[in-house]
Amino acid sequence: MSKLGTDLKTMCMRNKDGSEATQAARFLTLQQCARQLRSCGYNNIRAPNLTMKHVMCLLRQWQQAGLSAGTIKNRMAHLRWLAEKVDKPGMIPKDNAELGIADRQYAGTPNKAQVLDDKRLARITDPYTAMSLRLQALFGLRREESIKIVMAKAAQGNMLYLDGPWCKGGRPRIDPIRTAAQRAGVRDCLAFAGDGALIPPGKSYIQQRNTYDGQCKAAGLKNTHGLRHQYAQTRYEELTGWKCPKAGGPARDTLKGEMRETDRMARLTVSRELGHCRIGIVTTYCG
Repeated sequence: MSKLGTDLKTMCMRNKDGSEATQAARFLTLQQCARQLRSCGYNNIRAPNLTMKHVMCLLRQWQQAGLSAGTIKNRMAHLRWLAEKVDKPGMIPKDNAELGIADRQYAGTPNKAQVLDDKRLARITDPYTAMSLRLQALFGLRREESIKIVMAKAAQGNMLYLDGPWCKGGRPRIDPIRTAAQRAGVRDCLAFAGDGALIPPGKSYIQQRNTYDGQCKAAGLKNTHGLRHQYAQTRYEELTGWKCPKAGGPARDTLKGEMRETDRMARLTVSRELGHCRIGIVTTYCG
């Protein structure tokens, strides 16, 4: 490992910002950056000596490799985190457009929504994984949230309080418990897990996540994030009265007057319930 790689590893170990998934992605990205800079001849650079010249060197490599705008923006977010840790918070412009990075493309992606298949769910032999999958489908939870959630703490009346440490980026949120199916899921989870998370005693989160992944693979459940897409699309239809574009509904730019405002308010609600802070991300789920 290069000197820069060692510096970055130490910084990641000392600064546990964000969820475990975010920390893992940050570590891998920064280590890759160290290797790429070394391949460009920057052999003895240390983390405090990084400058915009090095950032642009990395950016050119990513663009030449044909990486998507979304991937590049995620990597730039990790570099901005690094810049803050070495006391250079203004080194990288906050506006990606200044760096020649295009906007993310959301609408052109295929519909990834999927319903939780009862036959495949029946193949899940680990009851903790089965319960996590049910909660993902019922509430649109991320995988990490569905494993770390402590239902005894989260369920309060007709609301589901998701604690920051369970959520991406450490951002807590409150989602409604609206349907009979959701209430039944909450009751079943409480009866199963009691005061604990959906992690068996004696196991860590990472160990249970590995169990979850292995169980889903064996059961033929691919890309369970699609359950979150399905939740978003179902919720959009509940709020608007019509299907979203990705489910065959009218394109957003064809909506006029009251329908357009209804669409906007629905997207704000879906964005909030999914734990996002911007309306544009809903295009990924709904079109």
